Parts: sequence; C-alpha cells; structure tokens
Amino acid sequence: MSADKWTPDHLMDPQTRAIHLEQRRAQLLPIVDDLRRLAREMEAELKEMESIDGDFPGQAAFRAWRVGKPLFKAADDIDQALVDLITFNARYQRAYEELPVRRDEKRQRKELAKAGQPSEIEAGPAGAVQAQEKQEFKDVFDALRKGA
Repeated sequence: MSADKWTPDHLMDPQTRAIHLEQRRAQLLPIVDDLRRLAREMEAELKEMESIDGDFPGQAAFRAWRVGKPLFKAADDIDQALVDLITFNARYQRAYEELPVRRDEKRQRKELAKAGQPSEIEAGPAGAVQAQEKQEFKDVFDALRKGA
C-alpha cells in the first residue's frame, strides 16, 4: 500500500474520511473557481465578437452561449463531485457506523420489553408525555376507528 494513495481502508475510519474530504475540497474548489472565472471571461469575449457573415439575428449570441456552456458544465460537474463525496461520507456513516448501534439499541429494547421492564425511552420524560397524550386522546381515536 502506497503512502500517497488513498485506499478503501483509509475511508473506513471517520477521521481519515474527514481528512480525505478536506483534501479533496482543498484540491477541487480552486479548480471550480478558476473554471467559473474562465467560463465567464470566455463567454464575455465570445459575446463581444462580431457576427460572422451570413448569421441570422441573435445567432452570434447563441453561438457564444453554446460554445461557453461546456466550461460552466465542467465547473458544475466538479462541484457536484464534492457534493457526491459528502453524500458518500454521510451514507457510509449511517449505514456502517450508526446502523449497528441503532440495531443493538433496538434489540436491547425488545429484550427489555419481553422481560416486562419499561425501556429507557418509554421510562424517560418523553415517554411519560407520550403516555399522557395517549390517555388524553384515547376516546377521540376510538371514535374514529369505530366509524372507519
């Protein structure tokens, strides 16, 4: 494994994933800014060019827009690559770091419920409020179910 290349092993650790993202952001944002600046300048230059003999009205402006559009798209694509890296980071975190913890908590709540003990969530203040709301609106919901 080369020290200057990123590998999947590096991206599995939250700290190195954050470093990777910041390095890519530092590399790509100047490119995006430069491409957008260049695209704006090129578009302005092209719009200032005179019509070519035989052009229809507005054809020179359309040609300038059409020729300059790929530069703007290139900047947008690189910017989208940064968004995709952020999305990858969030999805990895949810799917591989948080999911096992959530499943373990859910398993523990189920085991406590089977044993007849209230779970931590229901026993807390939020659980008491939910229980109170259930009692408060019980007759309203019963009437709704009967009519359905």
